[in-house]
Amino acid sequence: MNVLLMVIYAVFGIAALLTLWRIVIGPSILDRAVASDVLLTLVMCVLGAEMAINHHTRTLPVLLIIAAVGVFGSISIARFVARRDGQSS
Repeated sequence: MNVLLMVIYAVFGIAALLTLWRIVIGPSILDRAVASDVLLTLVMCVLGAEMAINHHTRTLPVLLIIAAVGVFGSISIARFVARRDGQSS
């Protein structure tokens, strides 16, 4: 089980580093927005895996808050880009 945990942590760590790299280099705000959504999803997956491995649900409220932040952030960025492009609703 220890080897499996190390592999899981390594995969999630590499994915998070690649996602952070995409956030830093961009090149557009939409690329950065998608990368930040992917990073939030990775964090949610790590928390979910930790809950499943340790057999508890203590971090479930954190998962819900992260999901809400991701949704509201995506909506805000979409509205900002639409207004900037002259397509305000």
